[in-house]
Amino acid sequence: MAILRGKKPDALQGTLDMLVLKTLSYEPLHGYGIAARIQQITNDALRVEEGSLYPALHRMEQAGWIAAEWRRTENNRRARIYRLTRAGRKRLSDEREKWDRLTDAVGKVMRFA
Repeated sequence: MAILRGKKPDALQGTLDMLVLKTLSYEPLHGYGIAARIQQITNDALRVEEGSLYPALHRMEQAGWIAAEWRRTENNRRARIYRLTRAGRKRLSDEREKWDRLTDAVGKVMRFA
């Protein structure tokens, strides 16, 4: 993500994973499609850079959270299409629970500190 240039803290890397997994929970997509969907949904607030996205996709594929295969796109170009696996759905659920706890805790500090 543009906000994640350079070295990423683990929490931000986990956030990118969660965003990618959530995006793939709707439908299989190629890398550019994932980045474009995140950018579109966030009204350009988040931009996923290639230098962050493709290493994350490779890592998530190695972890078994996503699977990929080469296919032809609607433009008749060859692209690697990523889809969420059962393990990826479990990981997304776990990450969502952690995210909810974190945002709840931050919200409490902002309201009551």
